[in-house]
Formats: sequence, structure tokens, C-alpha cells
Amino acid sequence: MKEYKKLLLSNKAWASEKLAIDEHYFDDLSKDQKPLFLWIGCADSRVPAEEITHANPGDIFVHRNVANMVVHTDMNLLSVLQYAVEVLQVKHVIVCGHYNCGGVRAAMTNKDYGLINKWLRNIKEVYEKNFKEIHALPSEKEQFDRLVELNVKEQVLNLAKTTIIQKAWKQFEYPYLHGWVFDMHHGEIKEILNIDPNEWQSSVFSFNFDEEL
Repeated sequence: MKEYKKLLLSNKAWASEKLAIDEHYFDDLSKDQKPLFLWIGCADSRVPAEEITHANPGDIFVHRNVANMVVHTDMNLLSVLQYAVEVLQVKHVIVCGHYNCGGVRAAMTNKDYGLINKWLRNIKEVYEKNFKEIHALPSEKEQFDRLVELNVKEQVLNLAKTTIIQKAWKQFEYPYLHGWVFDMHHGEIKEILNIDPNEWQSSVFSFNFDEEL
């Protein structure tokens, strides 16, 4: 059997199981989505948002890219963020990284990876910014794990710098921002950073919307 056929057969089995439990399952699922969470995660196939949080379809609006980045020039990410915050009105935005992340590991080297160098540069900047702290740690694994955590923290701060988030804080006093790291060796999520609405301020990146709003 061709590999992709297995996915189609599994889909049929899944649909049958859901209907056996609740005959109205797909009728309910097809209604408008009202997720509480936006998940910005890594594209790594081992870190599916719904699976590791035991969430149901419709609970989490998901965006994934290499190393769970929030880049201010990424129109894909920003479009997802704006839709989730302004239209779906999610109450929480989560950046979830994971230990043993290939993107973070690649950024710690001096290898040339071609086109992906452009993307890895964003992680390298986090690495350079925290170079002394990271290399004060005794082992390579600890250094790697710490950069994973610091990268998540930086991406949450990048969220706070966007006008999308700041406008929502001003108007609705949400969403809450969260930085998490998934440990695939133990299956548990570690909290790295939480930012409540209007808790974060910056003399450079805070915007004044008084006249506009």
C-alpha cells in the first residue's frame, strides 16, 4: 500500500469512530470556530499542538514554522495573528518551542544551509544576544536547551512589540501571551514566560493609539 493511502484510510476510521460516539460530531465541528488559543509552534512533526495538549478540534488555532518564530516581516505569521486576535478574538497566544529543535541547533553552528540561512539568522541573533549566558553553562546539552528557552522568550516579546497585540490590549485587555517549551523525552510542557495584557512596556516599541482609537 502506498504511504499516503494509509492516511486516507486512517481518516475514514477516525471519522467512523467519532460518529459512533456522537452522531452530531461533524455537524457541531462544521459550525463557526471559536478557539480560545492561538498556537505558534515549530513545524517539527513530533510536536502536534492538539496531541500534546490533549485538545479537541476547534480548541486551538494553529500556526507552525521552523523553530516557532515570530518575525516582524513574516506576512504569513502576521496574517494569522491578526485574524486570530481581531476576528476570532482568542484570549491566549502561545509560543511553544521544544527541546532538541533542529532549527535552533542549526543556528548554533557556522554551517551554510543555503536559503534557510535567512530564516536561521533570526535565531542566531537571539544566540548572539545571549552568547555569554549560554556558554557559561557547563554542557553542550544545557547550552542547547537554554537557547531553545531563550528563543521562545524572544518570540513572545516579539509578539508584544506588534501593533496587533498592543491594539487588542488597549481595546479588549487580552490576549494573554505565553512562552512554553515541550520536552519530548518526558512529554511535559515547561512554562518559560507569561505576559498579562498591558503588563509589558517599552520606551521604543510601545505604541500610542489614543488618537486612532
